Amino acid sequence: MSFALEHLGSNLWRGKFSSFDEKICQHAFSSRLGGKSVKPYKGLNMALHVGDEADIVWENRQQFFQALELKAENLVTPQQVHGANIKRVTRTDAGRGARDYADAIADTDALITNEPGLPLMLCFADCVPVIFLDPERKAVGIAHAGWKGTVAKIARDTVWQMQEEFGSAPEDLLAGIGPSIGPCCFAVGEDVADRFKQAFPKFADKLISAKEGQLYVNLWEANRLQLMEAGLLAEHIEMADTCTDCQHQWFYSYRADGGQTGRMAAIIALNQY
Repeated sequence: MSFALEHLGSNLWRGKFSSFDEKICQHAFSSRLGGKSVKPYKGLNMALHVGDEADIVWENRQQFFQALELKAENLVTPQQVHGANIKRVTRTDAGRGARDYADAIADTDALITNEPGLPLMLCFADCVPVIFLDPERKAVGIAHAGWKGTVAKIARDTVWQMQEEFGSAPEDLLAGIGPSIGPCCFAVGEDVADRFKQAFPKFADKLISAKEGQLYVNLWEANRLQLMEAGLLAEHIEMADTCTDCQHQWFYSYRADGGQTGRMAAIIALNQY
C-alpha cells in the first residue's frame, strides 16, 4: 500500500493510492501544476467558487479529466459548506456543477454512488479528502473533512450511508486519506482543540500536540480513527501522509497561500463495464 504522484503528461500530475483497483474504479488527487489559471489561482485550479474565471476552470477540468480518460461533462460536484450532509447521486445528476456552480448539489460535503461512469469530485485546499471504494458491491464515495467535518465525523457517516444505500460491509471497504494539511502545520486555538477533545475523548492525547506554546491537531489520524470506529480494517485505510502546507509547490494550500488560492480536486469514478 502506498501513495504516489503520477505524471499524466502536459505537466499534469495525479496522486493515487495503490490499493484502489483500477480495474474497478478511477481515482485522482490533482496537483496545482499545469492548467490555464492565472494568479492568484495560478495552475490547475479546479474550483468554480473561488473567483477564477468559469471558462478557464472548465478548460482545466476538461484537460485533467481527459488525461484520466473520464468525461468532465458527467462529473458531479457539490457546494461544500463544511457540514456533514451526504448525498447519493444517480445518473440523473450527471453534470451537476460541472460548468455552473449554481447547478452544483447544494449544502453537501460527501457524495456516494454505485453508478458506473459518474465521476464524483470535491475541491480542497488543506481540508482532508477521504475517498471510498467498495470492491464487492461496486460503489464509491468521497468526503470533504475539514476540521468541522472531521469533528462531525463525516467520514464515519459516509461509511454508514454506504451501508444503508448499497449494503456495503465496512470490512470490505477501502478508504484513502488524501493530501491535506498535516499535524506539522495545522495550528489551532484552544476552542478548536476542545472540540476535538469532545469528539474524540479517548484519543485527545493522540490527536492534539503542543509545540512552543502552539496547539496542533492531527486531522489525518482523527479521520483514520473514525473510519476504524465505523468498522474498516486498519489495513484497508491508506494515508497519503502528504501535507499541503509543507508541499504547497505541488498542492494548493489556503494557509500557505495566504487565503486566496485555487483548489485541487479529489475524484473517484466507477469504471463502465
